[in-house]
Amino acid sequence: MAAVLVLVGLVVLGALVGAHLYLWRRFVRDVTSPGGWWRRTGTVLAVLLPLTTIGALVSGQAGAPFLLEQILAWPGYLWLACLLYLMLALLAAEVVRWVLRRTAWGRARAAASRTDGPVPAPAPEPAPSESAPAGSDPATGGAGSAGSLTVPLSAPVPTRRVFLARTLALTAGAAGLGTTAAGAYGVLNGPTLKHLTVPLAKLGERASGFRIAVVSDIHLGPILGRAHTQRIVDTINRTQPDLVTIVGDLVDGTVADLGPAAEPLRALRSRHGSYFVTGNHEYFGDAHAWVDHLRELNVHPLENARRELPGFDLAGVNDIQGEAQGEGPDYDKALGDRDTSRAVVLMAHQPVMVHQAADHHVDLQLSGHTHGGQLWPGPYLAALANPTVAGLDRYGDTQLYVTRGAGAWGPPVRVGAESDVTVVTLAAKG
Repeated sequence: MAAVLVLVGLVVLGALVGAHLYLWRRFVRDVTSPGGWWRRTGTVLAVLLPLTTIGALVSGQAGAPFLLEQILAWPGYLWLACLLYLMLALLAAEVVRWVLRRTAWGRARAAASRTDGPVPAPAPEPAPSESAPAGSDPATGGAGSAGSLTVPLSAPVPTRRVFLARTLALTAGAAGLGTTAAGAYGVLNGPTLKHLTVPLAKLGERASGFRIAVVSDIHLGPILGRAHTQRIVDTINRTQPDLVTIVGDLVDGTVADLGPAAEPLRALRSRHGSYFVTGNHEYFGDAHAWVDHLRELNVHPLENARRELPGFDLAGVNDIQGEAQGEGPDYDKALGDRDTSRAVVLMAHQPVMVHQAADHHVDLQLSGHTHGGQLWPGPYLAALANPTVAGLDRYGDTQLYVTRGAGAWGPPVRVGAESDVTVVTLAAKG
């Protein structure tokens, strides 16, 4: 197992080095002169930025002080997103480059424009001949004014090849960095609010219209902290829900480091309280400590347990990751002795758990985990491992709703998968 991890690490490191060499070539070498300030600066950045990324990835696993994690996380993780979109933009630029250099259309366009090479400087004026009259212009043979000026030599103009390289680099840089900045603004500005109505066949009439605020994947950590939690709490409280469900992956760290960041959860307001189930990230740390701490914040963990609410049951199961610690999901414990004539809503972090939920005749499962893919083209990758990436779906008689989550893991950036808090309104089928 250790050998496999070393091999994977070497492959990742090799890919990282190769990507940065390619970026250096296109953004630095191809567009600058040797010895220039931008070449020196670009070369330093090409070495320094991946080092911050490696530091951000390793520091948490190595038990580094939380302050050091925070210092490394911002540049390290943001650069990961920049790297992705700069690479995608450069790949698009390679298509343009190929069209302009390798196709008949591109060659025709080049022939119609100026030829490669610097613009020639004007020829020097010939010396006045002995026969030329005083004050005459030797170039025209006519009289010239005593104050006439000679044309200065033009500064060298970049070749067409350099001009193309600079234009594509500037365009790709603006597209890649602009996409990352917009995606970061979306996360740091707080989640969007969505509304969804879900009819349930066995829902009691008195529970029709019951409103559940669903939030998942908050991912408190070295980047997203107390202000992030407060934005989420404010968004939820404005909806005045009947119930709040936190469907896993609340934290990436310890209670000692992130307890203050989670404190605003104490201010969540709803008629029937706030509930929590573990996600896979809770088990990367001390899940027990967080479960105990959430109870202090008036958030009720459902550890393979169920609560009877007016008109339906609310159940929760531990995440699959807990199986490694002997604390995985136990559907029989959570659902085994319930009244099957009542509707049941199940909190389960990962969408893949819907198959077991369907076997236990769950009416609605609430999940997160996927982040909706978080960074395009992530949704296509997430679809390979999850039955539903985002939104409402049906599996037999069981409906599954997957929220995109309110935070972000790694880069605090989302592209094509905005963060959300969803208010699910239950409706009785008439």
